[in-house]
Amino acid sequence: MNGQNLINADDDEIVGFGKPLPRIRSAVPLDARRIEITWVGGGTEIVDLSPALASKPVFLKLRTDNALFATLRVSSYGNALEWDDGSELTADWIRRLGPATIDNNTFRNAMADLGMSLDGMAAALEISRRLVADYRKDKPIPRHIALATKYLVEHADL
Repeated sequence: MNGQNLINADDDEIVGFGKPLPRIRSAVPLDARRIEITWVGGGTEIVDLSPALASKPVFLKLRTDNALFATLRVSSYGNALEWDDGSELTADWIRRLGPATIDNNTFRNAMADLGMSLDGMAAALEISRRLVADYRKDKPIPRHIALATKYLVEHADL
């Protein structure tokens, strides 16, 4: 392949290239508009859907109706979450939301991947060196620090 899509003239099948779209194996609704999601390629994480649900007025009922939120199911192709009212969120959008939390080991690995010292990570996150040391050990990592850490890793030139 030379970096182009190939079309088979016999059956109009399009063969793509690049990073495959994420697919959902299973999803379980949790409290506070969070879900436990298992991806087809492996990995399970807890994702907070609140930011996505707050982004569009069409999701108002999902934001407020617990019974409706509990009707969550994975689409037949695994490319979206669906609810009984016809609402859906694509797997790609959910993947971009990222996990609602990270554990201490993931935080340590992020620091290592970024080549950050305690002082460097503290400066990047605009928190104290002491907090960075605590997050490296066993202190629970707040959502905003988890998201900021994920951002740093995704936008680093590694």
